[in-house]
Amino acid sequence: MKGVRARFLIRLLVAPVVAALAVLLAGAPGAQAQTGVSEIGAALRESPVYVDPAASDLLSKSDADALADKIEDAGEPVFVAVLPAGYPTENLFQNLRTETGITGLYGVRLGDRFDARADSSVLSRQGVHNLVTAVQGAGDPKAQLNDFVDDALRSVRGSAPSSWDSGGGSAPTGALITAGAVVVIGGAGVYAVSRRNRHRREAEQRAALERLRVVVDEDITAFGEELDRLDFHPAEPGADDAMRADYERALDAYEQAKTYMADARRPEDVRAVTQAVEDGRFSLAQLAARREGRPLPERRPPCFFDPRHGPSVADATWTPPGGATRQVPVCAADQARLSDGLDPMIREVDTDQGRRPYWDAGPAYGPWAGGYFGGGILPGLLVGTMLGSMMAGPAYGAGYGTGYGDFGGYEGGDVSGGDFDPGDFGGGFGGGGDFGGGGDFGGGF
Repeated sequence: MKGVRARFLIRLLVAPVVAALAVLLAGAPGAQAQTGVSEIGAALRESPVYVDPAASDLLSKSDADALADKIEDAGEPVFVAVLPAGYPTENLFQNLRTETGITGLYGVRLGDRFDARADSSVLSRQGVHNLVTAVQGAGDPKAQLNDFVDDALRSVRGSAPSSWDSGGGSAPTGALITAGAVVVIGGAGVYAVSRRNRHRREAEQRAALERLRVVVDEDITAFGEELDRLDFHPAEPGADDAMRADYERALDAYEQAKTYMADARRPEDVRAVTQAVEDGRFSLAQLAARREGRPLPERRPPCFFDPRHGPSVADATWTPPGGATRQVPVCAADQARLSDGLDPMIREVDTDQGRRPYWDAGPAYGPWAGGYFGGGILPGLLVGTMLGSMMAGPAYGAGYGTGYGDFGGYEGGDVSGGDFDPGDFGGGFGGGGDFGGGGDFGGGF
């Protein structure tokens, strides 16, 4: 908030000068000259929103300031640049990220088109794609950018760079003191509201994590029991190196799952836990096939109805109550039940309304399901369910429906290139976060 108040004071003092300069420059030769990426990067280090002079018709100064204040109040590493339609797009995101040097999510409105990229520690590729897709229908730049920022602030992980707190410039001390006396009460009120909102969000995250903890502990316990029932000894007759490697991977996955859960601090951290459990179960399936002389199983998602059933063996047709028919991965037992016209054995969890299938239990179970099924197939499996409806929107992009963000160990937002992976920002403008495309402006629209 310190940076927000300082920027407000500066705007108050320099706005008349800026307006006069704008009038003079409007008709001056070269007024629409292309702004260099280095200049844009420098501007974004001082404020999260940059509007090119040649694109001022797309977003007014007051709207840009309001958008910047929203991002700064949230304290998240979200950057927005508004550029004219003719701005060169080749390697735009990679160059912009390099010049800025800050881990974060970058959205660019270029003429009437929009795209975004992010460091993977801040938001997954699928998450970025979903954010971009969700706002493509908004033709009005102000509405589109506000929708993007609102969705992004619920999804990204990290923190704002400290450079934003500098206020982006300086002004005469006496003038700042005088202006500050006028706004100090209002600024304190805004700060209090922002702080309450942050505390409320943290409390919601803690409550969601505790609800998840019960379900995840059940999963870890069930996996541990599978290991106990296995009755495999690395030195037993017939055991070979491949079997021992499968067994070791399963044991490692079990220990990793326990460690990840003990270290979990936010709901999205649970994804790593269930992903480890699923990896371990697949290793057990490989071990069982080797011991029985069967062909090794293909890597398939777990049983949709309850991941504790283990890897699926086929896709089966299923119609949820009041929903549309779809194909879901099933274990052998549930495949047989469906073939006999019986209900599958569905994983239910506790909710405020009693026991419910996990897909109708609320957004907190998004990370849990995401670790088992990954980002590619889950939304389609859950179409028409509560969790599926959330995943169809932009929040799925990064937190599998939680709105809490994506996964990764690095908190982002610092002025550093340490987390920068050029692959995250590779390609040109277009693709909606599907990195590695083209070099042209056109994918994803």
